[in-house]
Amino acid sequence: MKIEQFEDKGLAHYSYAVLSESAREIVLVDPARDPQPYYDFARQHDARIVAILETHPHADFVSSHVEIAAATGAVIRVSQLLGADYAHEAFDEGDAFAVGQLTFRALNTPGHSPDSVSTVLSREGKDIAVFTGDTLLIGDVGRPDLRETAGKLTAKREELAKQMYHSTRAKLMPLANDVLVYPAHGAGSLCSKATNTANHSTIGAEKNGNPALRPQSEEDFVKALLADQPFIPKYFGYDVDLNKKGAPAFAPSVAQVPRLVAGTALEAGVVVVDTRPEADFKRGHAAGALNIQQGAKFETWLGAIVGPTERFYLLAADEKTLTDVVRKAASIGYEPLIAGGLVGTPSAEATMPRLDVAQFRQHPDQYTIVDIRNPSEHIHEPLFADSLNIPLPELRERAGEIPPHKPVVVHCAGGYRSAAGSSIVATALPGTQVLDLGEAVKTFPAQQPA
Repeated sequence: MKIEQFEDKGLAHYSYAVLSESAREIVLVDPARDPQPYYDFARQHDARIVAILETHPHADFVSSHVEIAAATGAVIRVSQLLGADYAHEAFDEGDAFAVGQLTFRALNTPGHSPDSVSTVLSREGKDIAVFTGDTLLIGDVGRPDLRETAGKLTAKREELAKQMYHSTRAKLMPLANDVLVYPAHGAGSLCSKATNTANHSTIGAEKNGNPALRPQSEEDFVKALLADQPFIPKYFGYDVDLNKKGAPAFAPSVAQVPRLVAGTALEAGVVVVDTRPEADFKRGHAAGALNIQQGAKFETWLGAIVGPTERFYLLAADEKTLTDVVRKAASIGYEPLIAGGLVGTPSAEATMPRLDVAQFRQHPDQYTIVDIRNPSEHIHEPLFADSLNIPLPELRERAGEIPPHKPVVVHCAGGYRSAAGSSIVATALPGTQVLDLGEAVKTFPAQQPA
């Protein structure tokens, strides 16, 4: 037996290939949008992909389960509660199947979603591992507030939080301490508050060190779980629905994104996403463009800032970068929304001034300071007195709340988000000087919370 873990760092997503060496057959768990790594793994081991397990309809990435099933004949197994629109076999509590000497059995573990299923992997009667999806993570559990309006089966966050309490305690914690825990996400995913950077654990380690599994009442658990959850990106509900029906094949869909030649006139009213470094963007860009830089968590911020009903252009510094950001957009199912990809910028008429950090440090009262971090960051780690907190995912809709009578300084925690935020504010407040504090924010000490 071999368990291979695949990681998409941009989305903090883990997927798995479980190889039965005796049968030369593979079971995939929560595959990412690009199926090629799984085909390469199968070819490397001279094995066939025979089954695909989806722990739930994911909100933060698009799965290739339907594409892989069509290409290989593999059976997709999901909970009947999901109401999947594609060919599948129901996989719920009491269901199990064997591949060689390996047995896979289902545990319904609602909490992150009402249709979540964890899968226990056994060999010759001994439990080896459990694939927990977004239910049990390393040092945390999945957030319960993503299915109030998305998917066939919806549920209020309070109800899902209660279900999470019982799923962890009645279904997962009774497993043997040495059972390996393989989640669908690691630190940095917006599907939880997890900060532990480990990529796997054990049931025993989680019972001993995971705060969500400590002895506590259901009421206390629910209160803690619902507190300070991250924002919900605009694309999450869209991805739940797309995963429920199945996305188009990855490579052909990416190939259909139009590549534009230099000098192409861009259609008015279509969002322009400029992925070039912020220094290049500030020196000259198309009027109204959003500076969502390649790198960091580009796909997350693209889907947080641009909605799933908006068409947009993607601009990049070079062909390699353009290919990368198109693929990243496709990882959240956004490639059909791309009106075209272009190397460079069609116009450099718009510029943004550089902030005189020393002047700002001496006279912060001469500026309107806009903090685009999440509310929890703003409250627990305040940087500037009287700053206005408008989180980046809400900024396009709320930029009109910013007073325009003084220069505006936009900041985040490290500089990446403020490049995007300042580009949004500059478009929303014509005639007002908009400045980006950028990485210099790290040189300002945190204030004492009010």
